[in-house]
Amino acid sequence: MKLDNIDKKLLEELAEDGRLSYVELAEKVGLSRVAVKDRIQNLKEKGVIEKFTVVINSEKFGKQVSAFFEVDVEPMQLQEVAQNLADHPQVASIYQMTGPSTLHMHVLVEDFQKLEVFINEELYSVEGITRVESSIILKRFKSRTGFKL
Repeated sequence: MKLDNIDKKLLEELAEDGRLSYVELAEKVGLSRVAVKDRIQNLKEKGVIEKFTVVINSEKFGKQVSAFFEVDVEPMQLQEVAQNLADHPQVASIYQMTGPSTLHMHVLVEDFQKLEVFINEELYSVEGITRVESSIILKRFKSRTGFKL
């Protein structure tokens, strides 16, 4: 979908603060509140805006351990394994990847004991997984949802 400069500006503003009102957005882009509302509705209908959400600091919410996993899966079981893993509440995100690993997964848990339980009871028990490698985040320097226009 081709976006004009006003749509791009609206998306930049919403990416920075998704709670801005239509009036505030209208002031920033030089349109009426109704025109802004229509444009945002159109962006939602076209799938450019998937949803409005809040970003929660996982550490402040009690999820002290953040780990990334590289998971290799038998090709014929990829969809089933990916959906199985995606259904776990500890899994923050999961992607099919090119390169040395089939799946890239981000997991958030309260502590190392919970991580061990997740690995041993939830991950290793999934049929079709052939290899698992993990990396634990020591310090976050930058994190963002979506992307910059």
